[in-house]
Amino acid sequence: MQQQGKLIWHIACDESGTGGQRYYGFGSLWMRWQRRGDFAEDIRRLRERHNYHYEIKWQKAHDKIYHEFYLDLIKYFFETSWLAFHCILIRKETVRKELHGGDYDLARRKHFTKFISRKVHSCIKSHPNRECEFRVTVDPIASRYKKADEAVHVIANNQLAREIQDSAPIQNVLTRDSKESQQIQLCDLLLGAVMEAWQNNSSNERKKKIVNYVAEHLGWTDLQADTYPFERKFNIWYFYDKSLGPREAEVRPIKLKYPLPTTK
Repeated sequence: MQQQGKLIWHIACDESGTGGQRYYGFGSLWMRWQRRGDFAEDIRRLRERHNYHYEIKWQKAHDKIYHEFYLDLIKYFFETSWLAFHCILIRKETVRKELHGGDYDLARRKHFTKFISRKVHSCIKSHPNRECEFRVTVDPIASRYKKADEAVHVIANNQLAREIQDSAPIQNVLTRDSKESQQIQLCDLLLGAVMEAWQNNSSNERKKKIVNYVAEHLGWTDLQADTYPFERKFNIWYFYDKSLGPREAEVRPIKLKYPLPTTK
């Protein structure tokens, strides 16, 4: 029997909530490495259809002129079975600074590293008979530490080596300006929609419509919920401290508008 080749994943990451908001979070857009060309061509066609020549960004999702373009991006994501989005949300007031040297900056970097290593671990476990490799690009991490991306790379691989005896499944973690990455831009849009719902401070009706449009594709009425860990297409991980009491968010099952193909 012919041995199957290596699975190579591209993970594009972004962060949100680095200011004075109640929550901060990290998002990741996943695709197979060989799908990058397909993705670029699909986004190019969407841009041409709507005559949109700017950076895709949640901050611009309020624009009336390009509202339909942003809705089409959401629809494209959910219709495209080989794209996935996973994110993690952390409520700032629950962060125990004493565990991070009294430093929120360090806490955020630890949460991002935990997020990446946990998701990579889950992916490897889902493909026990395949060699997996992960290539990560991140919008510059807001941190005083200038080599934050390198630290994530090394620490995440060390964690994975202890957990699954794989010395270095993450090939690299590279900083890339979002203006140069369509993948990071779409991640920004999806993460922005989730964060907007959780921060619950939006007054813009078009942004609210986008949030509701995302929720509709999940079979939900809003996005203020947690998903089960096994959800592959769209996953919200609310990171909370059990010692602080019951969860503030319910865990909801997802019923995708466009179901994923069944896997054998």
